[in-house]
Amino acid sequence: MESIIQIKGAVNFQITLDSTVWIFDDRKLDLETYFIEKPKEVDPDEEYIEKAGKFWSREIMEGATFPPTLKTERKFDRKKMMTGTFGIKVEPFIHNAEPKEEATAVVFETKEGTKHRFNIEEAKTLIFQFSKDGKMLNDDGPVYLLFGDGSNYDHPIKGIVGVEVE
Repeated sequence: MESIIQIKGAVNFQITLDSTVWIFDDRKLDLETYFIEKPKEVDPDEEYIEKAGKFWSREIMEGATFPPTLKTERKFDRKKMMTGTFGIKVEPFIHNAEPKEEATAVVFETKEGTKHRFNIEEAKTLIFQFSKDGKMLNDDGPVYLLFGDGSNYDHPIKGIVGVEVE
């Protein structure tokens, strides 16, 4: 159970995270390119119109589609999964835990007992790194903590084992 991380404290829902399943999560980030490529600013309205237009065009051309089956499900790039370095943003986990109104900070605890405190808004920009070169972070993991701008990519906060909202 070394890969389990709990979010607890001043939250409405205590959440247990298992970093071993994030490799299959669509939200995972390829950290080999994430900090190099500039993220595109997308207007939510334009994105919605584009997706709706594509959906409408497909419906006209192909007709209705059925729910995915094993033959039509999205395929994973196995080679990339076995050699890549991946992370996932902390924000959705904090959001789902629903910090209470009086909560002002998020504290990340390491195996050694060191605590790293961030205000909630800053914590939402952080990234959990859960693999390096296709391997889980067993020795000094289960996850590393990276700043959203990647400034500590070469020297991450290692051994994160707990998250407490205060």
